[in-house]
Amino acid sequence: MVNKKPGYLEKFPRCAPGLLFVLFMLLLSIACAKGDKTTPEAVTTIVFKHGKIAGDTTLFNKLIKQFEAEHPQIAVKEETLPASTDEQHQYYVTNLAGGAADFDVLSLDVIWVQEFARAGWLKDISPLLPLAERGEFFPGPMRAVTYKDKIYAVPWYIDAGLLYYRRDLLQKYGFTPPKTWAELVRAATTITSLEPGIYGFIWQGKQYEGLVCNALEYMWGHGGEVIKDGQAVIYSPQNVAALQFMRDLIKKQRISPELVTTAIEEPTRHIFGQGKALFMRNWPYAWNIFQQADSPIRGRVGVSALPAFSEHTSASTLGGWQLGINKYSKHPRIAGKLIKFLTSPATQKEMALAIGYKPTRMKLYRDADLLREQPLLSLLYDVFLQARPRPLSAHYMQITQVLQPEISAVLADLKSPDEALKSAQQQIYKILGPGK
Repeated sequence: MVNKKPGYLEKFPRCAPGLLFVLFMLLLSIACAKGDKTTPEAVTTIVFKHGKIAGDTTLFNKLIKQFEAEHPQIAVKEETLPASTDEQHQYYVTNLAGGAADFDVLSLDVIWVQEFARAGWLKDISPLLPLAERGEFFPGPMRAVTYKDKIYAVPWYIDAGLLYYRRDLLQKYGFTPPKTWAELVRAATTITSLEPGIYGFIWQGKQYEGLVCNALEYMWGHGGEVIKDGQAVIYSPQNVAALQFMRDLIKKQRISPELVTTAIEEPTRHIFGQGKALFMRNWPYAWNIFQQADSPIRGRVGVSALPAFSEHTSASTLGGWQLGINKYSKHPRIAGKLIKFLTSPATQKEMALAIGYKPTRMKLYRDADLLREQPLLSLLYDVFLQARPRPLSAHYMQITQVLQPEISAVLADLKSPDEALKSAQQQIYKILGPGK
């Protein structure tokens, strides 16, 4: 008879397997209950790409924190792009063309939306902005974010070119705010001769998109156009006269210093803000900065619509920024929540009060709190309604790349206005083709 050693289970009573099963299930239920109580809800991080926020960024940071507090499962990571719109555009084109999915929400210049939508880089967010709500926004930005009857971005804040002036200096020498460009030249010539160290008129003349914004205001102000009925019409006597006027501001009247040919928004804002210029063309954001307690020119600044040329009306270029969703985003629904928050009436009001970014929602221009703090809004409402968008074309970035060097060559005295515009006409014709 062979003696057998007892197996592992044979060491336990017959009921042991049942007991083990009961113990196993009990331990499992305790572990699950414990996990339900202690496991935090997952937090999704979305990346928001935008240009540098003008002025004090404290308020904007608070708004982002407010959004995160209202949505505990969402974290927002901000990534700031260079101040230059051209550099921002280059970043987006390079990354979106490669299918980059490492950012979700992107701020878009008003001129980019159609290009990016045509390229397939933006998510169609029409459901985010119901038809009834679209009428709350200024019509210009809404046209800019619409491509083939679909909405690809939500207007965030709006801009248009304005004239800033030193109210104290005009009063000192008996001048009123200029209604025409001739009046501006006359006032600047006189006052700069009596006030050493003061530039007459500064503006954005570097070879970049801001130069085109400035130039269009002179072209439109002379009755000129860039594109009409799908055709290039930039080579015209009106536009030749406009570019000649721009160059004369520097070379003939000498009320604009040579430095404007290398200047963008912030350098001109700093010069004017330090009390070193009589007139400045810039966007609305600068107003709030000039009203801050530490501003050297606080209480001495006026603002108006841009002057007009005789027999024509004032012309201002529509600007502003929109918020869109990267087509390759892994979190489009959550990205949409951030856009809804940032473009809501309450947030736009806060940004207008603290940063100076002007709302895209028209009803805020009747808001009592805003009007009390910023009576400028009553002027801006009309300016924004009349401001002209740059040509709404999916080919606009090709067009502006033609215009920038040609206009810059005029300001640098390398080409005559006639030569530059004739060249621009030929190049834009090739871009658009007949009837495009």
